[in-house]
Amino acid sequence: MTGDHLNRFLFDGTVPFLFELGRLALPIFVFVLACNLARPGQLERGSYPRTMQRLALFGALASVPFIALGDLQHAGWWPLNILFSLLVLTTILYLLERNDRLAAAVLFMVGGSLIEYSWLGLSLGVAVWIYCKRPSVPAAAVTLLACAGLWLSNGNFWALAAVPLILGATRLNLQLPRLRWFFYAYYPLHLGLIWLVRDLVGGMG
Repeated sequence: MTGDHLNRFLFDGTVPFLFELGRLALPIFVFVLACNLARPGQLERGSYPRTMQRLALFGALASVPFIALGDLQHAGWWPLNILFSLLVLTTILYLLERNDRLAAAVLFMVGGSLIEYSWLGLSLGVAVWIYCKRPSVPAAAVTLLACAGLWLSNGNFWALAAVPLILGATRLNLQLPRLRWFFYAYYPLHLGLIWLVRDLVGGMG
């Protein structure tokens, strides 16, 4: 993700492999988010509303550098960064968890028209969530198809390269500290730093 943003905002898209590596970011983010929310008891623990609040807060903070950097053609009709895509996804999963399928479907249709990765990213998130709740061959196949469907947005199939990385990570038994707020804070901070560097470089040019 960071390399992709550096390539886009500082290097003017001149480093292709950074763009390609950047296509792995969304599937990884979606998989981690959806699988965590699919764990038993998340509704009762209030995990959905807490996640939604964090995504809304840090998505709003990230909007300042995101809009200032000016690369809005990837963001749908409105200047909404990827945290808002994850917010819409989390809200849809929350509604599905509460068996409010009509509201989830309406939000899917409306929200997908406004966010980065549109209905493609939302479809992947719902597919991953369903698979993590009830693993099966058909659910896995739908998840792979949804991941491959990101080709319509990316123009390539690099998103599928995230699949073996995700599967490999699930086989590792690493005892790492839980940095609950790290990703939320990192996203606006790294965009802010890129914005600062670009302005400094531009000011010296």
